[in-house]
Amino acid sequence: MYPFTIILKTAVDNPRVSPCQIKIDPGSKTTGFALVQNNQVIWGMELEHRGGLIKKKLESRKAVRHRRRNRHTRYRKPRFLNRKRSEVWLPPSLEHRVSTIETWVKRLTKFCPINEIWVERVKFDTQKMQKPEISGIEYQQRNAGWI
Repeated sequence: MYPFTIILKTAVDNPRVSPCQIKIDPGSKTTGFALVQNNQVIWGMELEHRGGLIKKKLESRKAVRHRRRNRHTRYRKPRFLNRKRSEVWLPPSLEHRVSTIETWVKRLTKFCPINEIWVERVKFDTQKMQKPEISGIEYQQRNAGWI
C-alpha cells in the first residue's frame, strides 16, 4: 500500500476532488505528517530533522574561524561587531525545522486540495515526569547530586 500519483495528459473540466486536511505533529527529532480525508488517514510520513548535523557543522565552522583568528596577524583591522541579528532570528537547527515543515506542506498542497492544516502543540513538564510530587520552589532548585 504505497502512495502514487496519476498524471493526467488532458485537463478535466469539473474535477471532483474532496479536500483533505494536513495534520502535523512537530517534534525535536522527527515530525509526523498525515493527510486525512473524511476522518481517515490516506497518507502518512515521518520526517527526520537534521538538527544534530547542523549543530556539528556549525561547531566545525566555529573551530575553523577560531584557528584563523588566532594566527599572528597583528596589524589587521579587527573585523567583528559588524553584524546585527534580525528581529525574527531563530537558531539554525530550529530554522531548519520550520522551513522543512513549510516546504513539505507546500509540496503536499500540489497533490491534493487542502482546506485545513492542523498542528499539534504540546508542552511537556519533564521535571514532573521524573518526579511527580514536585511543586513550587522545587522547580528552581536542581538536584546537585552529581557534584
